[in-house]
Amino acid sequence: MPIRMICSDLDGTLIPYGQNDVSAEAIGQIRALQARGILFCPASGRQYTSLRRLFAHVADRCVFLCENGGVVYKDGRVLAKTPMPRPLAEAIARDLWAGSEGRGEVMLSGENTSYLMERGLGMLHRIREIGNRYVCIRDPAEVPEDIVKVSVYLPDGAHNYVERFVPRWRQANAAVAGPYWIDTTLANKGLGVKNICAALGIRPADVLAFGDNYNDVAMLDTVGRPCIMDSAAAELRARYPFHAARPEDVLRELLAAPGTCAKIHKNAPGGSPVSC
Repeated sequence: MPIRMICSDLDGTLIPYGQNDVSAEAIGQIRALQARGILFCPASGRQYTSLRRLFAHVADRCVFLCENGGVVYKDGRVLAKTPMPRPLAEAIARDLWAGSEGRGEVMLSGENTSYLMERGLGMLHRIREIGNRYVCIRDPAEVPEDIVKVSVYLPDGAHNYVERFVPRWRQANAAVAGPYWIDTTLANKGLGVKNICAALGIRPADVLAFGDNYNDVAMLDTVGRPCIMDSAAAELRARYPFHAARPEDVLRELLAAPGTCAKIHKNAPGGSPVSC
């Protein structure tokens, strides 16, 4: 079965932690994939403006899964959006703000704007660094549009707050989204992939996806060919048999030998290659 779309998480996957840009090698590979009719999809908690800026040289042939699946864009227009009920979004935001006891900052995400409740702990710098459109607010009620995601930035480390926030907000798919973030949304990356596939006539079975964290699980479980990063938590590496150090390594092999995905499956039981 042919691969028709490749989705990749960014932070910790296509962009190693501590770096800010997609590698030149990856951009070249995306161009080569596009020449073969394979769509590339950045799948991230970031907003559309930030993602389009990152992939400016290849953006016209990409589809963008933004806000962990809360908004999907192609050709500058929204293909699908999954808003949170307003009372739920505001309740979560206030709880994240108060429950982090002065050591967390809250971001509420609209269609293409970040609304920041900040305390000077570094979130504003990070949002500026990645190029989001943003507005600073004091209360969630100030957000003038649908809210698709509510996040808390925790500079002391998200792991210190998992037990406090994740069980409490399971109804909103609370999940760790990197070393410093916990996200909540009614969408997820799996739903985002399904929305893209439905809109573009692609079977999820014909999608290859890369991820490294718990907010990637729904996407990896949706696609036909999931690949987890070697740097992921042991629980996730055990869940998915196909591992890689970097997406570029798999894409290089795929482009060099488009008739086989053997390298993707090097850690699978039996190690047998699967046709691409």
